[in-house]
Amino acid sequence: MVVTVFRSRLKAGAQAEYAQWAARISALAQSMPGYISHKGFVADDGERVTIVEFDSMDSLRAWSHHPGHVEAKQKGRSDFYAEYRIQVCDVRRESAFPAS
Repeated sequence: MVVTVFRSRLKAGAQAEYAQWAARISALAQSMPGYISHKGFVADDGERVTIVEFDSMDSLRAWSHHPGHVEAKQKGRSDFYAEYRIQVCDVRRESAFPAS
C-alpha cells in the first residue's frame, strides 16, 4: 500500500469554490482502480491534511496523471492553495485494534 499525506493551507476566500472542486475530485479518486481510501482533516490553525491510500505506486501514478486530477492540481496551484506539501510513503508495517 502507498499512502500520500497532503498538507495544505487555502488562500483567503477560496473555501467555497475549493469545496466544490474537492467534492468532484473526491468522487473521481474513488472511481480509480487501486483506490483504497482518503480522508481529510482541518487543524485549529487552518492547516488541512488529507491522507490518501492506493494499493500500489502504479495505481497512485495513474491517479496523479488522470486528466481530471491534473486539471484540479493546476487549479489548486493557481486559485486555492497558499501553500502545500506532499509526502508519498510506502507502508512498512500495519496493525489494527481490534484485530479483524
